[in-house]
Amino acid sequence: MLINQYLKRACLVLLCLQLISTHLSAQTVWETHTKEVYNYLSRMAQKGTIRFDDNIRPLSRKYIADCLDSLSQKKEQLSPTEKKELSFYRNEYGNELNTAPGGSDEALHFLKIDPYKRWRGFSATGKDVLFQADPVFTAAAIRGSGKSVTQSSSGLSFWGYAGKHWGFQFFYNDITESGKGFDSTRQNTPETGIVRKDTSLHSSQNFSQFRGSISYSFKNGAISFGQDHLLWGYGQNGKIVLSDKAPAFPFIRLDYKLFSWLSFNYTHVWLNSALIDSNRTYATGNGIYGGQRQFFIPKFMATHSINIKAMKGLDFAAGESIVYSDRLDVGYLFPLMFFKIYDNIVNNSNIHTGSNGQLFLQVSSRNQIPKTHLYTTLFIDEIRVSSIFDKNKSRNQLGYSIGGSVTDAFVPYLTLGMEYTRVNPFVYNNLFPAQNYTSYNYTLGDWMGNNFDRVTYTARYTPFPRFKCLFSYQTSRKGGAGTLDQQYFQQPQPAFLFNLQNKQQEFLAKFSYELINNLNLNAFYSSLSIDNRVTLQKTTQNTFNLGFNYGL
Repeated sequence: MLINQYLKRACLVLLCLQLISTHLSAQTVWETHTKEVYNYLSRMAQKGTIRFDDNIRPLSRKYIADCLDSLSQKKEQLSPTEKKELSFYRNEYGNELNTAPGGSDEALHFLKIDPYKRWRGFSATGKDVLFQADPVFTAAAIRGSGKSVTQSSSGLSFWGYAGKHWGFQFFYNDITESGKGFDSTRQNTPETGIVRKDTSLHSSQNFSQFRGSISYSFKNGAISFGQDHLLWGYGQNGKIVLSDKAPAFPFIRLDYKLFSWLSFNYTHVWLNSALIDSNRTYATGNGIYGGQRQFFIPKFMATHSINIKAMKGLDFAAGESIVYSDRLDVGYLFPLMFFKIYDNIVNNSNIHTGSNGQLFLQVSSRNQIPKTHLYTTLFIDEIRVSSIFDKNKSRNQLGYSIGGSVTDAFVPYLTLGMEYTRVNPFVYNNLFPAQNYTSYNYTLGDWMGNNFDRVTYTARYTPFPRFKCLFSYQTSRKGGAGTLDQQYFQQPQPAFLFNLQNKQQEFLAKFSYELINNLNLNAFYSSLSIDNRVTLQKTTQNTFNLGFNYGL
């Protein structure tokens, strides 16, 4: 029933948009947020060469192509390495850069290089239709302290455009890890969480990744529905508002650019509570596998935010989110709803029936200081304004991140960065477990959760085109989770880093080379030192990884 309602509402919105749209616009296909082209364009924006709005990711392939096209008009400002990389990335987005009208003849191509010098597994074109498909496969060997893991995967990726407004995409990757020491929880790492298919195996684990969407583009905007990650804000090793720590989730997404200086984003997503709804559970009558039909408690989140270009290089962003459970609420499907006020009204300001709301802000400055990006992000889970500075009564359950980087530091294409992140106790938590700021029990915000702080130093260097080197050094402190009684009733609130769990230091060296478009050779080394303040033991974990991937 919920799926039918969801589809009906989505179709109604799309029909309305088609009726009001009087201008042709490019279709929307979302580009994977981990692509190296994001870092390339971000650095170009940091140098002031282009304008690149990447506070929210993923971005559309067409928008990325437009940024590359703008950059190509300023080639005289680029170094030889930057020019070669620009040419390389333009090969990937040749279809989006080609504005000539398509021919009426249909054509099929298998395992061929397209007109833009990009190898394609499969390509089909026709009048106002494009379909591209590539295989996905990876292989890696992971070795280190107590680890001897082999990772392999295979899958399929395709995307395309239909007519003047529609875009579609599909990505599936089936991953197997086998050996000794593989990470089955992914809880204490910035890597995206997983949902294992068979938890009874001890020598291997299998899980899948899926992303896909259908999008309709109209003048100055697009609406999409599908499944993907949604990232909000900047961060060198974590994002406190929305990150890719949790697995991808189903969504409705609306992007609209009202003016050249003002843009708006809205999403409604379907989360996984990982909590069984005992009231809906019933006996199957056959005794197989326990003889029960089980259901998870429904869980949802709505977000909206605006981005304001105050002046050249200076952006302000602000947004609101609400996590709610039990049933789909049509009020949160309205993009301009003030979620917190609506929650108070519809739930009679009753804490036992309410939802979990958040506010977030960000300021970003690019190239106002030459070749420098400065940013700060604030995430407010709960705050008592009247006693914000009263240590005995304050409830400052918030997190913040402040960082910056400078590029072409000392030598061309060297970017040095530093970031400090702090998230206070109890942030992301709620009275009702089904309304925690999580999905599949993975946080939607920073991967370290709450009651921690972290300092990260990074050095990114490109010695020659498409060869990326990352060196980072990170220190962190992590406190205890505490209890709900402490969160809601203890005065004063427990001090930051109370019940200290551990202190960590990590050195990371990562190397990647994109041999051809979408084929990457990867290697990294990590040395993690852990000072466990509970067991009073100190350990060091060394990890080596060597592999390749195609299609990610």
